[in-house]
Amino acid sequence: MARKILLIDDDVAFLELMGETIRSWGYEVIVATRGKEATEIIKNKNADIVVLDYLMPDMDGMATLKEIRKIDKKVPVIMFTGCSDIKVIEGTEELGVVLISKLSSYQDAKATLEVIIQTIDKKLDKQN
Repeated sequence: MARKILLIDDDVAFLELMGETIRSWGYEVIVATRGKEATEIIKNKNADIVVLDYLMPDMDGMATLKEIRKIDKKVPVIMFTGCSDIKVIEGTEELGVVLISKLSSYQDAKATLEVIIQTIDKKLDKQN
């Protein structure tokens, strides 16, 4: 059974592109365009891994992440950020997040994401 990856971003074009890419790796993809929508998905235990954008309008990535952690402290979270502010990085460490820069080329970000998802997938297999 394929792991379910929750992809959260307010950029619909990015969701479509990244969703197709992640599906091609053999994962099921669930998408959310808002933080509140994402937390409902987490409440219903419908995601094994979360890929989250930092900059979003209703709830930014940090607010969304904090809400996700209230619901599920263990779900692996990968956060994309185009923000180069060091405060962004400092705020995620204690919440157990892997950060990937959106500032790098799409190919670099895609390759990095694939490696991270596969690594998390293997860890989840060992836990089960």
